[in-house]
Amino acid sequence: MKIAGRASLIAPFYAMEVAKEASRIASTQGPHDPPMIHLTLGEPDFTAPPLVQQAASRAIEQAQTQYTPALGISPLREAVSHWYQQRFGLNVPASRIVITAGASAALQLACTALVDEGDEILMPDPCYPCNRHFVMAAGGTPVMIPTTAAERFQLSLAKVRDYWRAQTQGILVASPSNPTGTSVALDELRQIHQYVKAQHGVTIVDELYLGLSYNDEFGMSALSLDDSIISINSFSKYFSMTGWRLGWMVVPEVLVPIIERLAQNLFICPNAIAQYAALQCFAPASLEEYEQRRAEYRRRRDWFVPELNALGLTVPVMPDGAFYAWADCSAWMQAWGLDSSWDFTFELMKRCQVAVSPGKDFGSADTAKFVRFSTANSMENLQEAIRRLKQIKPV
Repeated sequence: MKIAGRASLIAPFYAMEVAKEASRIASTQGPHDPPMIHLTLGEPDFTAPPLVQQAASRAIEQAQTQYTPALGISPLREAVSHWYQQRFGLNVPASRIVITAGASAALQLACTALVDEGDEILMPDPCYPCNRHFVMAAGGTPVMIPTTAAERFQLSLAKVRDYWRAQTQGILVASPSNPTGTSVALDELRQIHQYVKAQHGVTIVDELYLGLSYNDEFGMSALSLDDSIISINSFSKYFSMTGWRLGWMVVPEVLVPIIERLAQNLFICPNAIAQYAALQCFAPASLEEYEQRRAEYRRRRDWFVPELNALGLTVPVMPDGAFYAWADCSAWMQAWGLDSSWDFTFELMKRCQVAVSPGKDFGSADTAKFVRFSTANSMENLQEAIRRLKQIKPV
């Protein structure tokens, strides 16, 4: 059997590989062993609110389970449009909003529509691994630009200029970012976007964690810049609907019929039940609950990150959104005689039953000395993880 060459280019999702090993270790433990604390995957420990769950049940009872339009049901597109107005004061017409089978489908649609064989897309290193894989699956080349803590691990105008070449088609940035939880300052993004437009390129902004911004300085959507921005979003993170596989994208009007044609062929439509359920995400009671959860994520960040810093697992930039801590573990690696954070993750699981994500998942620019902690876990578990880390801290 001949395997397509593009398949060999896609690296494993190492965070999930670590999660599998953590589950394997946990399955071999005795009844008196401490349970594994999973701080790997970025999945909210909260589930969909009651109104959303009830709406899903109603959809099944009322047989709202058949194909929907490829762009999503109109009421949901209108609800997302209203959310942009209510939350950010932005007029984003429903006609530009495409409901998708998760943000992954949105990224695949964007890359399929805009990336040709040999095109280059600039993105920061580190970044979410699947973003570069979507570019590669479309035949393009992700160009990973090394970033630093001084740059908040984000692209800068200077570096975009330095890396732009004739074959560059655009940029893909995440704000807030996975794995760092840091955002691009809006003024910086505006300058980058103006440069990209001048080169006839495209700006794609992954805004999956925008709802989980904690600082007003970074809490505005890139859609405020102009109508040519392509924004990717999801019901998974802020709206706590990971397994429902529902997301959306906002695209220029001219791109809507192209995205619709691709969506018809690649996905037919998003999940019908999830769409009808997601309407209740925007009910006042649900939005109130989401804001309470956002405050809880911030409370966890404010406690957990200083504790990591005190342990020498230094987080060089305080996350301004999402639920991650990007920590430098090089001091611990040196003390334990380890070569990389990949080895460090397995050593942590063995020594104290705490599972984290290795830096190699997210790029190659100095990532071998970083790990990502997910704070999408209870405060009780985060406190227990710190207690265990203190017990094994190198002298």
